[in-house]
This record gives sequence, structure tokens and C-alpha cells, in this order.
Amino acid sequence: MLLWILLTGLAMSCLAWIGALTYFFGEERLRKIVHPFVALAAGTLLGGALFHLLPEAVSRISNPLSVFLSFAFGFVALLFVELFLEWQHEHQHHLPRKKPIGYLILIADALHNFIGGLGVGAAMLIDVKLGLTAWIAAALHELPQEIGDFGILVESGWSRKNALLFNFFSALTFPLGGLSVYFFAENINVTVLVPFAAGNFVYIAASGLIPEIKHCHNRLFHSVVNFLIFCFGLGFLYVLARMFS
Repeated sequence: MLLWILLTGLAMSCLAWIGALTYFFGEERLRKIVHPFVALAAGTLLGGALFHLLPEAVSRISNPLSVFLSFAFGFVALLFVELFLEWQHEHQHHLPRKKPIGYLILIADALHNFIGGLGVGAAMLIDVKLGLTAWIAAALHELPQEIGDFGILVESGWSRKNALLFNFFSALTFPLGGLSVYFFAENINVTVLVPFAAGNFVYIAASGLIPEIKHCHNRLFHSVVNFLIFCFGLGFLYVLARMFS
């Protein structure tokens, strides 16, 4: 059982390397595809929050007000982090400029991966087949999100190498979550973190990504394409929620 949890966790973390495919593109080509990646990330983040995390929290927490209080804390927490990062950059002019949204996506994704690892690990403890089904659902969710996360990091001023590396580091919390539920199953109550992570996702999508895709192009064609990609990400997560509910 432990081997299954470890293997599936590491396999999920390796999805973060999908951004390596962009090494086949030149810098000019990469700049053209980054904004569609950001649009995809915005859609999948909102879809993950609205169709996966919040419904899961509402079904498990008896007091709905507690769900949305935790959601609000998750939203406000990233606002605080972003304000702090903006202040830090203003007082450290010698450092290379990176948009705070890149750091925020790493924080939120690390928390989300940890929660996902807990869920898959718990399913593995019940039955391996159930655990593999949960892993497939999580992988289908993570794949477009990892592509989007890579695009966000590059758009935020990260080099492709650092974007891949740090995106992978944030994904390592998935096997950490699986191992945690294996060794400390009786002592973990992760339910309250689910709406908190949803608040993280909504903040990033609403404050950082959607404004970015709104102003990334002056041409109507590019705006329409980005809008459709955003809707695809949102709709894809809805379909997954219906399939694996």
C-alpha cells in the first residue's frame, strides 16, 4: 500500500515537467502561447474551486458558514501575501522584478497538491482500485493546471528553467500528502483546508489572471481565443466533477 501511495504521488509530481515541451519553441513562439496558458490556468483554477473544492467542503462540513469563512480566509491570506511581496519589491530595487502572482500560484498549488495527495492516499487505504480512480481524476485535473501554472510563472518573469524547477517543487507536496495520511491518518483533519485552498484559487484567478488575459492583446481574435480557452478550462473541470462525483 505504501509503495502504491509513493509511486502515484511521484507520478503526479512529474506532471509538473510538462512545461519542458516548450523548450521546442523559440522565445518569440513562447511569448505567443503564454497568454493562452494563463487563460487555461484561470479557467481551471476557478473550475477547481467552484466545482470540486467548495462542493467537497459543503458536503463534509455541517455548518455552511464555516465553509465560506475558511474560503474568505484563503482569499484574504493571498491578498496579504501579495501586498507584502509588492512592498518588498519596492524596497529592494536591486532584485530582478517578478510579478507576485508567480509566488502566489506556487503557494496555492503546493497547498492544493497536499490536499490532493491526502485524498488519493485515503482512497488507497480503502482500496487500491478506488485509489487509482481517484488518481486518474486528480491527474486529469492537474494536467491543464500544470500547463497553466508554467505559463503564469513565465509570464511573471521567471526563466523557463526556474519555472519548471519550482513548479516541480510545489508538486512534491502531493506525495507528501499521501505519506502523511498513511502515517498519521487518525490525527489529520484536512477538511478546513479545502475551502481555504478554494479561496486561494479564486483570488489568483480573479485578481491576477483574468485581468492579465483581458489586457494581453489588442486584437479581437486573440481576445476571443483566450476567452474560449478560459471557458474550456472552466467547462473541463465541470465535466470532471460530474464524471467523478
